[in-house]
Amino acid sequence: MLNESITTRASGIPPGALAKLAGETGGNRRQPVGDSVFAGFAKAAAFTILIALAGVAIFLTVKGMPAFSATESDLDGQSSLLIYVAKLAYGTTLAALLALLIATPLALAVALAVSHYAPGRLASPIGYAIDLLAAIPSVIFGLWGAFTLGKYLTPLYEWLAASSLTNWLPLFHGPASGSGRTILSSAVVLAIMILPIITAISREIFSQTPRLHQEAALALGATRWEMVRLVVFPHARSGIVSAAMLGLGRAMGETMAVAMVLSTQGGLFSLNLISADNPSTIAANIALRFPEAFGTKVNVLIFSGLALFAISFAVNFLARLILTRAGERRAS
Repeated sequence: MLNESITTRASGIPPGALAKLAGETGGNRRQPVGDSVFAGFAKAAAFTILIALAGVAIFLTVKGMPAFSATESDLDGQSSLLIYVAKLAYGTTLAALLALLIATPLALAVALAVSHYAPGRLASPIGYAIDLLAAIPSVIFGLWGAFTLGKYLTPLYEWLAASSLTNWLPLFHGPASGSGRTILSSAVVLAIMILPIITAISREIFSQTPRLHQEAALALGATRWEMVRLVVFPHARSGIVSAAMLGLGRAMGETMAVAMVLSTQGGLFSLNLISADNPSTIAANIALRFPEAFGTKVNVLIFSGLALFAISFAVNFLARLILTRAGERRAS
């Protein structure tokens, strides 16, 4: 009795609570009402998400099937629906991958600067400034990209098209766009838009690296960069992949910014990043054509939305598969 009094007094547990818990765990303990309600709410939320996704997929499939009867006039002169959607899917994937290639190194550098390199007085303002980019509407980015960024990138495009060092590449073959409204300009805008997502997630993952592991690496003689490369990056690998995939999904679904920057409404297969003949994206094509669409043209646009839905699902599934394989290799 004296030991129980000393234990409860030292731990702050009310007297008799230990005996009550021991009595409840000794027999068949009844689950509290709060636990049952919370578990039911969590399961209902999960099923609601699944039902919503299934509803979207069913809607897109049912409304998109009549698009197979579309004529060439409904498909902007394309011979088949699959070619029409394939060209738009190509533009979507190209713009999103370019944006990811531009944004990911910059985002990781900013995240490392905030979490490990910059002093505290400077790290917080940098982090807040990057986070504020996510609050800017996509229309603002579109206006900036169309009327400001494109104008300043035009001399670069002209140099890439004229220089013998780069114009032999299909990416910079030219002729350069006079307005600067190219697929590369839209990729730069998308990169700035997804930068806060990748930076915020990477910053939090870097900050959660065990402090003892970092100090042990430094104590063994590692430089700051060696510590980051050997300790921080392996610990944050899965988080970096997740951040990149979230940014890729955001870039693939962006509508207004791409629609305002690109100077085309059609789809085509082209590796030329600086020409005025640009491949369009699915989201931008829907935004530009839906107000004037009617009849089968609406079904064509909905079918292209189904293609975008499938591509986004495949990207997220691939990211989950990569994370699972990485976890299995780390466990083994």
